[in-house]
Amino acid sequence: MGVIVISGSSGTVGRSVVGVLRSEGFRVRALTRAGGVRPDEVSFSFTDPITWPAAFAGAETLFLMRPPQIGNVRRDLLPAVAAAARSGVGRVVFLSVLEAEHNPLLPHRVVEKWLDRSGLRITHLRAGNFMQNLMTVHGADIRDRGVLTVPAGNARMSYVDARDVGAVAARCLVEDRFSGSAYDLTGPSAITHAEVAAILSAVLGRPIAYTHPSLPRYWRHAARVGMAMPTTVVTSVLYTLARFGVGSRVTDDIERILGRSPTDFEQFVVDHRAVWSLAEEPPR
Repeated sequence: MGVIVISGSSGTVGRSVVGVLRSEGFRVRALTRAGGVRPDEVSFSFTDPITWPAAFAGAETLFLMRPPQIGNVRRDLLPAVAAAARSGVGRVVFLSVLEAEHNPLLPHRVVEKWLDRSGLRITHLRAGNFMQNLMTVHGADIRDRGVLTVPAGNARMSYVDARDVGAVAARCLVEDRFSGSAYDLTGPSAITHAEVAAILSAVLGRPIAYTHPSLPRYWRHAARVGMAMPTTVVTSVLYTLARFGVGSRVTDDIERILGRSPTDFEQFVVDHRAVWSLAEEPPR
């Protein structure tokens, strides 16, 4: 098949998609902000039309994800996708979010609706909250302070491993039978954050406490630890929605596509234990 273009190739999911496709011998063009050292890495910006021809020339398929900094997708993202279509891209696999179809104000839903009207062959991947967020956004709290501070109350979330999402995306990019469908990608179960903390404690061998903060307390904590304001806002919305049941649904879509169960949270923590380990802890 022709070139497969991967936007967000240096991101949590994009890296996984690129890795899977390269390992299987597919022709990849990895789009990055600054380009790269490999011949298949190309400098690209959704808001810079000068970068579009080199990104899409000769390509047939596009993995599309919205950069977090792009809010106005009609102005700052969709024109580049239209340029990809004019260049010959006929299939798009779009990384969306769980429950997007029920929220018309979400940028992801705006993109979904545009794609569905575009005439392109489309696959929507609606992913739950990534387990990797507990390594990045909340990683320092867990590692250095022994706490998990998220304003989710007792809500359950069907956390999903971004590696599984990347593997699903790679499969959908190379098999046209997935076009015309939307898949809800979740972990194997929905867990509370008290359960998240308990699993972290058991695997790391030291107590990690879920602090169960109110929203005001979470904002004060975020300011104290230096969390960027946009991150504070986005995570506040995410965990507030979780209190209303958004993001708790569990599906078997990953298993149906990959032929195996999605990664559970305990295995994820085992795999990434070093991320949360204190410097003085001996290796296990």
